[in-house]
Amino acid sequence: MQKATKDEIQKIKELFLKRYPDSKTELKYENIYQLLVAVMLSAQCTDKRVNLITPALFKKYPSIKELAQANIDELKELIKSCSFFNNKAKNLIAMAKRVQEEFKGEIPLDRDKLMTLAGVGQKTANVVLIELKEANFMAVDTHVFRVSHRLGLSSAKSVKETEKDLERAFRDNLAKLHQAMVLFGRYICTAKNPKCNKCFLREFCKTKESFKTK
Repeated sequence: MQKATKDEIQKIKELFLKRYPDSKTELKYENIYQLLVAVMLSAQCTDKRVNLITPALFKKYPSIKELAQANIDELKELIKSCSFFNNKAKNLIAMAKRVQEEFKGEIPLDRDKLMTLAGVGQKTANVVLIELKEANFMAVDTHVFRVSHRLGLSSAKSVKETEKDLERAFRDNLAKLHQAMVLFGRYICTAKNPKCNKCFLREFCKTKESFKTK
């Protein structure tokens, strides 16, 4: 597949920042605890679905303290409409217990420390820090992976290598670019039937010949 040139990368970057200047996650949360739980639940699950689950979840477990003491079967019942709910329930309780025991009940705002928590990989840690601190990290979900390949920003086969390619290509404003690429992939550059006729990046697409557009 043809790769984007340096000039194209710069133009793509500028257009993303112009189109989505203040983009944020669509997950609903009020604090770092709620954000971390929501991001953990969102793995291979839509934000829309997570937002339907979390109100009852946070009512029953309003903080790390309550979640650490949760009954796993009751927790599973609350999140059963989410994909991989069995593993996610185990990880949520284990995460909360570690925060209580190792971090005195305070979720750390440090990537390496976040990644010591059950169920928190680099992508989850990056998403949390991007949202809360606008940290200069890139997180690659299915939308970002698809968009980066269609625009010739990466040809990597793995999420981690794609993340590295995007960090090298864009260098700064990574937090805003991550949020922008998620929204672009979710609503315009969709997996099936992408909205090419509404795309503001169509001239840079390396795969537009593959799609039938009206």
